Amino acid sequence: MPPLELLILKTLSRGANHGFGITLHIEEATGGLLSVEEGSLYPALHRLEREELLSSQWGVTENSRRAKFYSLTATGKLRLRQVEETWQQTSKGVARLLRYA
Repeated sequence: MPPLELLILKTLSRGANHGFGITLHIEEATGGLLSVEEGSLYPALHRLEREELLSSQWGVTENSRRAKFYSLTATGKLRLRQVEETWQQTSKGVARLLRYA
């Protein structure tokens, strides 16, 4: 799973959110180290929805704007747990290599 999709799933594990809210959370949670452009975010959201990892429904934002809110499905929650484990193992391997070299 591409890193962006992992970040989206992890963000939505906190609860339903709209595209701009997902972007803001990723930026804030990473201290500004990562930012997501609309051109990357929405295709990823649509892919995750097609794979039935996300569901969506229309709602109103805190600014009274109509927006599509995305939520994790049960399958999405399971996939998130699996992918998080894989990323943690990969991260440990990279950290070891950096210390070794």
